[in-house]
Amino acid sequence: MDKSWMHSDRRSKAYEFGVEAFLNFAVENLLTTTHIRCPCVKCVNLKLFGVGIIRDHVYFNGIDQSYKNWTFHGEPWEATTNASRNVEEDDGHSRYSFVSEEIDMDDNDFGDFGSDPYEFANVIGDGDQPVYPGCRKYTKLSALVKLYNLKAKHGMSDVCFTELLILQGDLLPEGNTIPTSMYEAKKTLCALGLSYEKMHACPNDCILYRKEYEDSTNCPTCGISRWKEGKDSILKEGVPAKVVWYFPPIPRFKRMFQSHETAKSLTWHAARKSIDGQMSHPADSQSWKLLNDKWPEFGNEPRNLRLALSSDGFNPHSSLSSRYSCWPVILVTYNLPPWLCMKRKFMMLTLLISGPKQPGNDIDVYLEPLIDDLKSLWVGIRGVYDAHNGEYFTLRAALMWTINDFPAYGNLSGCVVKGYKACPICGDDTPSHRLKNGHKICYIGHRKWLPINHPYRRQRAAFNGKPEYDIPPEPLTGEEVLHMVENGDKVCWKKKSIFFDLEYWKYLPVRHALDVMHIEKNVCDSIIGTLLEIPGKNKDGIAARLDLLNMGVKTDLQPEYGERRTRLPPGPWNLSRAEKREVCNSFYGMKVPEGYSSNIKNLVSVQDSRLLGLKSHDCHTLMQQLLPVAIRSVLEKPARYAITRLCFFFNAICAKTVDVSKLDKLEEDVVVTLCLLEKYFPPSFFDIMVHLVVHLVREVCLCGPVYFRWMYPFERYMKVLKGYVQNRTRPEGCIAERYITEEAVEFCTQHLSDVSTVGVPSSQKMGVSKPLSGCTVSVVDQDLLNQAHLYVLENTEEVLPYSLSFHFKLFLMFILYIWDRNA
Repeated sequence: MDKSWMHSDRRSKAYEFGVEAFLNFAVENLLTTTHIRCPCVKCVNLKLFGVGIIRDHVYFNGIDQSYKNWTFHGEPWEATTNASRNVEEDDGHSRYSFVSEEIDMDDNDFGDFGSDPYEFANVIGDGDQPVYPGCRKYTKLSALVKLYNLKAKHGMSDVCFTELLILQGDLLPEGNTIPTSMYEAKKTLCALGLSYEKMHACPNDCILYRKEYEDSTNCPTCGISRWKEGKDSILKEGVPAKVVWYFPPIPRFKRMFQSHETAKSLTWHAARKSIDGQMSHPADSQSWKLLNDKWPEFGNEPRNLRLALSSDGFNPHSSLSSRYSCWPVILVTYNLPPWLCMKRKFMMLTLLISGPKQPGNDIDVYLEPLIDDLKSLWVGIRGVYDAHNGEYFTLRAALMWTINDFPAYGNLSGCVVKGYKACPICGDDTPSHRLKNGHKICYIGHRKWLPINHPYRRQRAAFNGKPEYDIPPEPLTGEEVLHMVENGDKVCWKKKSIFFDLEYWKYLPVRHALDVMHIEKNVCDSIIGTLLEIPGKNKDGIAARLDLLNMGVKTDLQPEYGERRTRLPPGPWNLSRAEKREVCNSFYGMKVPEGYSSNIKNLVSVQDSRLLGLKSHDCHTLMQQLLPVAIRSVLEKPARYAITRLCFFFNAICAKTVDVSKLDKLEEDVVVTLCLLEKYFPPSFFDIMVHLVVHLVREVCLCGPVYFRWMYPFERYMKVLKGYVQNRTRPEGCIAERYITEEAVEFCTQHLSDVSTVGVPSSQKMGVSKPLSGCTVSVVDQDLLNQAHLYVLENTEEVLPYSLSFHFKLFLMFILYIWDRNA
């Protein structure tokens, strides 16, 4: 048949005649007018409609121009198996053109149904059957997806879901196609092609049994057997000693572009209107722009993905006494809008490292398959279908940074995070000092970040007894770090990170991001523990006072030894018993909006004058708003002023929109704040977490807003993964099975109507938030709406110059009118 009409104007007669010829061809071959696949650019042959609806879709949405062989409408597939797919040339240059021989038809290109928009329909098989004879609303697949969606959303157990399926089968008429067990339901969904790879690993974290070690029975490094030993020390052949679950990310990326809405969202960063001087997304950061400038061919394609990686351990068991540690590795995509990219739906589980112990510095062994895929993504994956634009393209991706707590930061980067050189940014110039009596290393000396003529640099008694003339250290570039680790520098670096195998990694200004969540929590714990003298968290004590004496500062605070006990004179950071109770009463009486944080009242022990059980988000709430209010009438003014300044700093740095012009002032302020803390708090207060605060503004400038780089969304997602565990003896297997099933459900919901997704809140999907209780909705007439519009325009700063110019012209016209009238 003549298919040239597919490229014609939809308003032309040629297109109209072509649509009718296509529909007649489909009806003649399929012998039906009600269940025909719609070939429009939104449905791409994944939905069934009647002839009338398909006609409307093809006119309104346009036909998918890449659908050159009408295999779903009666045309044999063999006619174009080896044919070229081409789009007519526009101005002498084709939009895309590729021949089947030019694309490697391997697992990396067309190994899953997400690569080809038509393969999905072939995989689902009998999923188009009605759920019972005569049912027109639900098919077997759509009913199963909706049921499984409820299971995934509400954490329904497998036993409960099986009983629900049995009940559904009994309630529906005879001949229904509802599965009768969890096993049958899972088999139907897993047939969609979503799967994972189980890799055997050495129990000592030496190697993965892949590539050249695939057939080995013993580890070539430590010699330990690949297989698990039985109770009688008899090898149980076929039972691996340790297993790692790998979820390849490339098929998931392809499936993201298979969804019309998601594919459109993945280019949001290029289509949005950025506000000059405001940073609200990583696309506004210097790291993003560096990728565009250094590799223009990568930056010119907005569909190329920018990724971040996070890894942390969690205990999958309910018992807190268990030391079992399971490590997931999660990828997020920064191409998406801010309200989507950190949501559960778009968090991609790529690795699941089994316990019982954490991998530590050997985590690079488990990251090898992921790094191999990231290398392939940097080169490009050809033949990825974009449902939004209706074309095939070459997909590339780059990993921008990793997001971890500080110990995992050291494991992934290979840097030392303890001792004298614990700061990964300062390196050899880390301002550290060992306390003789406290037997710990403190990190003081932040005066070197002050301007060279600042008066604090010359003060001695208030700090460490010495003036400060040094300049702040310059952060090491990736090329300098690579040179140091390759030359065997063991002072600051433990190993060469596997991420340096990525071609672009050494050029990135920030390769591993500092986690503000854990920094803020540790700083808050230190402040609260010192003010309220909580055992285990108090930074004051006899040893801290003796260290002040050894440094020759604050000698009036040295311990006073008595016959029965040693008395510590009150320092600027000490509260009296009445003041402690006043602070605790302040916290006890505070009320916050529902869902804003946990109930602060439950964390306060007024009798003991303590705060107990503070979680990360509780500390975030305290530092952002509550702590300055609670201490407003206690403490000496200088110490209270320093703590309040630090709270305001965390409040400013965690904003969703950052004013770039204020970052330099913010960095100056935080340095002064740290110096004030050095003046009024003991040296033992300054652990590495307090020191890292000085580098946070630099990372905001280079990487964008903080909430794209902290651990809160990943910690919430790990709680979801923990909820997947039903069999405590095989926690990783439970997580892997439930994850791929939820992925299958999620993919199906994109092609079914009236099915809500699991990983995005309903208010975000609907675009309208739920109104507050007690409010009323009123209809505004057009006149009142125009008045409100005019009021907003007249009080908007951007419109003011035009408004003044208009009023000035109107005034001149009035003067001229009066003058003409009098003349």
